Amino acid sequence: MRNEYQDLSLKVQKWIFKQGWTALRDIQKQAIKPILSGNQDVLISAPTAAGKTEAFFLPACTVIADNDDGFGILYVSPLKALINDQCRRLESLCDLLDIPVTPWHGDSKQSKKKQAVKDPSGILLITPESLESLLIRKPGWVRKAFVSLRYIVIDEFHAFIGSERGYHLLSLLNRVEHLSGRSDSPIPRVALSATLGNIDQVPASLRPNQSLPCTTITTTKFRTTLKIQVRGYIQTLTSEPANLEEFAEYKICNDLYEICRGDSHLVFANSRQRTENIAAILSDLCEQSFVPNEFFPHHGSLVKELRESLESRLQKDTLPTTAVCTTTLELGIDIGKVNSIAQVTAPHSVSSLRQRLGRSGRRNSPATLRVFIAENELKADSHIVDKLRMELVQSIAMVRLLIEKNWFEPEDTEQAHLSTLLHQILAITAQWGGVRADQLYLLLCKTGPFKKISVQHFKQLLSHMGKTQLLTQFSNGELVLGINGERLVNQYTFYAVFKTPEEFRILAGNKTLGTLPFDSPVVPEQHIVFGGRRWKILDVDLEKKIIHVEATRGGRAPHFCGEGISIHNVVRKEMFKIYSDGDHRIMADNVKVDFIDSQAKDLLAEAVRSFKDNNLQTESIIQQGKSACLLPWAGDKIVNTLQLLLIYEGFSASSFAGVVEIEKASVGDVSRCLREMCNRNLPSSSDLAKLVPDKYVEKYDEFLPDILLAYGYGKRAFDIRGTENWLARSFANQTGTWR
Repeated sequence: MRNEYQDLSLKVQKWIFKQGWTALRDIQKQAIKPILSGNQDVLISAPTAAGKTEAFFLPACTVIADNDDGFGILYVSPLKALINDQCRRLESLCDLLDIPVTPWHGDSKQSKKKQAVKDPSGILLITPESLESLLIRKPGWVRKAFVSLRYIVIDEFHAFIGSERGYHLLSLLNRVEHLSGRSDSPIPRVALSATLGNIDQVPASLRPNQSLPCTTITTTKFRTTLKIQVRGYIQTLTSEPANLEEFAEYKICNDLYEICRGDSHLVFANSRQRTENIAAILSDLCEQSFVPNEFFPHHGSLVKELRESLESRLQKDTLPTTAVCTTTLELGIDIGKVNSIAQVTAPHSVSSLRQRLGRSGRRNSPATLRVFIAENELKADSHIVDKLRMELVQSIAMVRLLIEKNWFEPEDTEQAHLSTLLHQILAITAQWGGVRADQLYLLLCKTGPFKKISVQHFKQLLSHMGKTQLLTQFSNGELVLGINGERLVNQYTFYAVFKTPEEFRILAGNKTLGTLPFDSPVVPEQHIVFGGRRWKILDVDLEKKIIHVEATRGGRAPHFCGEGISIHNVVRKEMFKIYSDGDHRIMADNVKVDFIDSQAKDLLAEAVRSFKDNNLQTESIIQQGKSACLLPWAGDKIVNTLQLLLIYEGFSASSFAGVVEIEKASVGDVSRCLREMCNRNLPSSSDLAKLVPDKYVEKYDEFLPDILLAYGYGKRAFDIRGTENWLARSFANQTGTWR
């Protein structure tokens, strides 16, 4: 490593020597020259534990070691916990170089912040929300503190791309450069990530105006041994099982107990309620066996002390510890050596699966993943979703895409995020005290992340903000905050643009069934699945956040209903291939490798038989009692579009797990309707959005004019062009069959 190593400062070389490293890793060597140059952006994409953090900080700290005039590095993280973790990891290097490190978020020590305000220097670790707070409350100090900023580094960049929080971050970085007088000499941005799909398109997401060139650094040399198994379980449908052991969840927990006890593991359960349930059962099993508890929940609703206590226990690696978690431990917090990953229910996405798999297999041990999937036992009236074992096959498809094809979802960069644009208009107006409309458009749209927003839409937004007193315009054209704008900006929650999905209360008559977050289209007459039963939506009360339902017939509710997660086209096509071929195995080194257990094989065999019995290789619409079921084998944006198009045509349609069910309709009815769509222009995504009562998805959607609200929701939920292509392929002949 002689040449690259010698480009680093002597103190950095000394630190590397003290770590006992015999050589720099591949990405660390590649990163030194472009980062030291300081004249380009850098994208570093490599698996978890490949050394991405050091790849940036070793050369960057070499550059800023003698810088004492303001901060030299601005590090942005999606999580406060990750900031705390990086602060700990940087401690020995920065102590040796005498570089101050300041973590800045809501839980940081005030003494550290006061010292940074008095004498800003070294490295500032911050979340986007805290950076927003500083820009609004202390713009003068930010200008002074960032005057000599040499680098902006974004950790876990994939967690930002395409999301409202990502657009917020890109806008913040644009504002930092503008405030510090660096618009003409941009500050190099460095993005770190383990999971980036369509990597050639990512530089445009890192700097939309592309005012600096970008070097992309990846590695194929960092590999680890993988161990993967998918396990199947059958959920009995008797109303009251004679024994607790009849529940599939209990069977899964028993297996988790046997596998995990005595070592450290992560169990991903997707939802907070499932996380708590599984952690409770596992804790009970410890108590029944008269052994100390090793199983603990970890999710965003827990108080900070409980989360940090569990993280510390994992890091110390002195006691066997299994964390049952949501996505909170998916990102790159250093939690020490984790023996294996367990996934209970189908993964959110292939990208998420890859990120989770990377949490194990450190320190030269194999990465181990076990997926536990429960499917309903089949009855005469079972739904097609159950008969096709959708959750199991989706899990198998995602594993195949990850391992065999090294594919994971590209980020959705088509969304408008008008809620975030409104937020940034208010934030910039508050930061400067007053601003002109052309200045806002230049900073946010022309050179900023909202490049796809037209001048017409921007004018419509500003006009509506004036009418609703979010903004006020002086006679000289300057915009200032209106009464309602000041009220919003002065709330402590203003600095964040994201929100958790609102919980809707589900009411059947006067009886509350529970609550459920909704982030996909919900319309009257639609069917939903809740508490293991099927319900018909009677009414959606947006003000009170209540959904009125009544029990409905039509067979048993399917077990797997997608959980509000948007599935990509590629995943559904891979599922179709598995059904068609009847082969789930992965090709590795010219050998087909099996990775599912005997119960999963039996369930898959049932699924393949149902697929063939219903002629689903050639038919896209089948009859299920009095309902027709449309199976387009397409991503959820196309499925949503088909569902709303059918509602637009007067049908009662609902969708789940990639299947559109049309109530009281025949195959012929649906086929004729879809065929007719091929011969005329489809409604726009905005027109379809008008059929959805609740379009408030992002935090400030309620302040948008109706026309922009429908436009933004349509971009988020529907894919008109993709649906047109699907219709053309599916109904090109007169039989109305797919392909």
